[in-house]
Amino acid sequence: GVSKPVLYQHFPGKLDLYLALLDDSCDVVVQAVRVALESTSDNKQRVAATMRAFYSYVANAEGAFRLVFESDLTNEPLVKGRLDRVTTQCADLIAQVIEEDTHLPAEQSYLLAVALVGMGQVSARFWLNNPGETSQDEAAGLVAGLAWRGIRGYPRADETQ
Repeated sequence: GVSKPVLYQHFPGKLDLYLALLDDSCDVVVQAVRVALESTSDNKQRVAATMRAFYSYVANAEGAFRLVFESDLTNEPLVKGRLDRVTTQCADLIAQVIEEDTHLPAEQSYLLAVALVGMGQVSARFWLNNPGETSQDEAAGLVAGLAWRGIRGYPRADETQ
């Protein structure tokens, strides 16, 4: 319901408008992961909640995820920086939990976190782009189960003493 002249009063060009929309969309993903991680102290449930966050985001009817993950402008430096921000900020949040719980070094915790973020992002996009019989809840549950079976191999520090 807004005309082009009104938009261009606020944004100098299409790229600037796109970057503003991209920033908002990226913030939604990061906030969803933050909420998922803070929803419980049970790590199995945290993994499940985080995977559900990725799947809920891509399944959103507005299709905002395509702005974040499937842009034709991904090689544009300003866009790439914002896309990388989603991964790094989500991984930062997850790595903090891993490091606190396992006492693994920060670098190792971050590597595991990036792997979990990648698993969530890539599998959710695959699920959405390849419709089949698997529901959103089932798909998120399957991937959460896989992620949990891997990450639980790094027990909480208070459980190993």
